[in-house]
Amino acid sequence: MENPEVVMMGLGYIGLPTAALIAKNKTKVLGVDVNPQVVETINAGKIHIVEPDLDTSVAAAVANGYLEAEIAPKKANTYLIVVPTPFKGKNEPDISFVQAATKAILPLLKEGDLYIIESTSPVGTTEKMRDLIYTERLDLEGKLHIAYCPERVLPGNVMYELVHNDRVIGGIDSESTEKAVDFYRKYVKGKLHETNARTAEMCKLVENSSRDVQIAFANELSLICDKASINVWELIDLANKHPRVNILRPGCGVGGHCIAVDPYFIVSDYPMESQLIGKAREINNYKAFWCAEKVKNAKLEFQLKHGKKPRIALMGLAFKPDIDDLRESPAKYIVQKVLQDANDEEYYIVEPNIEEHKIFKLTDYKEAVVIADLIVFLVAHKEFKNLIIDSGKDVLDFCGVLHQ
Repeated sequence: MENPEVVMMGLGYIGLPTAALIAKNKTKVLGVDVNPQVVETINAGKIHIVEPDLDTSVAAAVANGYLEAEIAPKKANTYLIVVPTPFKGKNEPDISFVQAATKAILPLLKEGDLYIIESTSPVGTTEKMRDLIYTERLDLEGKLHIAYCPERVLPGNVMYELVHNDRVIGGIDSESTEKAVDFYRKYVKGKLHETNARTAEMCKLVENSSRDVQIAFANELSLICDKASINVWELIDLANKHPRVNILRPGCGVGGHCIAVDPYFIVSDYPMESQLIGKAREINNYKAFWCAEKVKNAKLEFQLKHGKKPRIALMGLAFKPDIDDLRESPAKYIVQKVLQDANDEEYYIVEPNIEEHKIFKLTDYKEAVVIADLIVFLVAHKEFKNLIIDSGKDVLDFCGVLHQ
């Protein structure tokens, strides 16, 4: 692509939809990814992830010449950094991908350019990248607009929420904030809230940490109710009839690239001050282990009762309902844990949102519930909610499929 207006560094679950949105508005976007297969797929007008409406948006943007993918960046006016921020060591955030993406565009930057990080990052990352840029490019010191603007979208509804959700935008100075706001105003209908870079970075972490704490309360309730012989789903429904109570529904843990990860960005930097946030992470991680143990116990109980090993259906691998994303998935962890303890039982692994898995052999969900003696619901996919299950089968429902 010649003379792109925007360079998108990273074409994953956020980068590609964002690039498609910008391109839809007749802005020339060059998407950059280190994976040649991703680049080839996008340039063919196709997508490598599952997200409603993304395929048509990418196909149209590529066909109209507003979106192209390459391995290396080119000169532009705006650079968005939308790359992973994984962990190293014991839950210590790793910003090396952000650094690498920033170094890749260093030779291309010019006075007046806009540089925005969208990747979830520890507080202070934007300032670190500012220092990195100005150390390597002394000629540009004070002449760039540098800001942070976290994504806050729901997988499965990304294309809508990118447009309609409010955004928090924080620059390293007021001019950078204003420049970034002007950029997003072209594509976002939600309100644009101005702040500074450090507050914007913390805002993203706090939003997901808050959800994690709320989910931990629900998951802890499910552990208590199991011991107390109380139906947790009925309990929560009744408690939520109070006008000021809104308890979330428990599950088999917490997964995904945000809620299961972002609290550690706070805990890592502020371990003594983040006691509640850290404990919520422990509870939600433990819930997945607890579910795996429940499956193990149910398997032994079946064998003692029937004198044979059960055929077991493990229903769901994604980290939440109705998506194909398996990142940090507690359901995937449970399946792995259960299979590690396998002893010649037959297992049927189900995930209706993906066609195949490089490790697990997948079974059609309708077939699995017919064959299995023990059915374990790990993810509340819509396909599971109307299944007719024989009353003679044993069922473990960790996500409320049977209690909608």
